Amino acid sequence: MTAIQAIDIRNYEERSNPKPHTVYRIDIQAHVRSWQMWRRYSEFDDLHTELTKSTGSPPPCALPPKHKYSILRSRKDVKVLEERKEGLERYLRAILSARDEKWRENFSFKEFLGVPVGRQGGFSSASWLDEHLELQGRIRDIRAEINKRDAFSDRGDIAESHKANVGAKTTLAGVLSRIGTLGKGLQDLGMNGMSEGELQRRTDMVARLQDDCEKLGKMVTVARQTSRPGGTGPSGMANPALETDREALLGVASKPITRIFGAPPPQPKETEQTRPLDDHGLMSLQQTQIQQQDNQLSQLTTILQRQRQLGEAIGSEISYQIGMLDELSNDVDLVGGKLKTTNRQLNRLG
Repeated sequence: MTAIQAIDIRNYEERSNPKPHTVYRIDIQAHVRSWQMWRRYSEFDDLHTELTKSTGSPPPCALPPKHKYSILRSRKDVKVLEERKEGLERYLRAILSARDEKWRENFSFKEFLGVPVGRQGGFSSASWLDEHLELQGRIRDIRAEINKRDAFSDRGDIAESHKANVGAKTTLAGVLSRIGTLGKGLQDLGMNGMSEGELQRRTDMVARLQDDCEKLGKMVTVARQTSRPGGTGPSGMANPALETDREALLGVASKPITRIFGAPPPQPKETEQTRPLDDHGLMSLQQTQIQQQDNQLSQLTTILQRQRQLGEAIGSEISYQIGMLDELSNDVDLVGGKLKTTNRQLNRLG
């Protein structure tokens, strides 16, 4: 859905066709454009019914109630009209800011606000940019879900970690579908006369979205397995390190043990730590040291994974900022062209 930043109902007016009724002006502000829609109260009521029916639950805010004898006095009573205007504005804003997006992503709500939907009637140049910005926001939401998953995993909350991972996968699937629609819309814009330079720039923007989704797909597909010092896995057992990691850490492979025929075996050396211990104590000490090394290695692995994720996030943010700078440069060129055209027209008038 087009990334809507604000919704306001600033005014209303009375109309006589087909019969006297009051309509409310809805001002919608998106990232790169704004527009207005005129709706009457009965249309709000129809929207509420359709959202409740299609989503299975009513929107988070109720519509302002109908007044008794509203046919006779609502269109003349300024107080009633102002209260209804404020109530309708609260209703739309509640849907827009709700944590659950099922109401604002419903087709009926988009159609009510006049939001362009790519697969229905094609993109305009401005609505294409709105959709692109919305998808960038969804990708940031997926990263937030992955970070939430990792935080739950670190705390050992497997159920919440799995829930966050499933949410990230679901959102990612929707984003991939919409990126495909965005690419098809770009082809239509190219056929309708978009300049070659702008078409290439937007093609690169779609490619960056696809790259981000590919990276996120790898992150949500492979469930993160973490182990903190002294932590336990789902089965209640400590997560052991691999034998190859242990050998690499202790240097066993780089210093193989060899024997010389006829030479006496090397004698073990006592230390202050081992001298007071018996055989069972020595075995327990060895197991404790190995467990500590395993924990340290697992902790280092977790830190390196986190650093990699941060590096990928920084790279993605840099790409996003570069895209914004490219858009700003294009807007500056567009305004410059309009100023030149205006100056030529003024010179002709002069």
